[in-house]
Order: sequence, then C-alpha cells, then structure tokens
Amino acid sequence: MKTIIAGFLIISIIACHAGKTFNKAEDAQDAGRQFIRASLDGDYEKAKFYLLNDSVNLLLISKWQEGFDKMDRETRQQYKEASILPISIQAINDSVTSYTYSNSFRKDTTTVHIVRVNGEWLVDLKEILNQKH
Repeated sequence: MKTIIAGFLIISIIACHAGKTFNKAEDAQDAGRQFIRASLDGDYEKAKFYLLNDSVNLLLISKWQEGFDKMDRETRQQYKEASILPISIQAINDSVTSYTYSNSFRKDTTTVHIVRVNGEWLVDLKEILNQKH
C-alpha cells in the first residue's frame, strides 16, 4: 500500500512540475506562425519559447502581454479567433527572414524578423522599433 501511495505521489509531483513543452520551429515561417498564433491566443509562455531571448525582446513581449491582459474578454476572444494573414515572408539572407503580417480581427500590419541562432529559428521583435520612425 505504501508503494502505491508513494508511486502516486511521485507521479503527481512530476505532473505538477512538468511545464508545457513546445516543438522547435522547423523553419523561419514556422517560427513566425507559432509566435504570432501564441500571441493572438494570449499564450505568452509559448510566444516566449519562439522569441529571441534578449532584454529588448523580453521588454517588448511583456508590454504586449500587459496590453493583452488589459483587454476585455470579448476583444481577447476576437484575437483568439483571428486568422493570421501573411503579407510577405522574405529571406534577407540565410539566417534572417522578414515576416510581415496582419490578422483578420485588426488589419494593422506588423513586421518581425525571424533569425537563426545556433540552428534554431526565433522571432526578433526589434524590427517593430524600426517601423515607428
């Protein structure tokens, strides 16, 4: 009986501490799509998985998350139901791709760069800062 209880407790502890696992992006387009979908869904844990981990990107994604969290339930739902509308996906070189898109809820156009770092495709949001000029 003690063995069964101990086994159950171990499984429960492992299950509680097991975070979500995400698959690495297959290519730049996949990284962009995964990141954008996670952002529209408000799944910022997943969005950060596909994000180039640096201080500027972490600041930008935290601002996006704050904005999403402040939205009313109906608006968040409309983002979750929105389709990604790719406008242009262009390789700049073998390790940088420009991904311009909008979504079916809000027609605002956004461009992000997808960069390959150590063989992994990640979203770099800093291109958004260049669009503000």
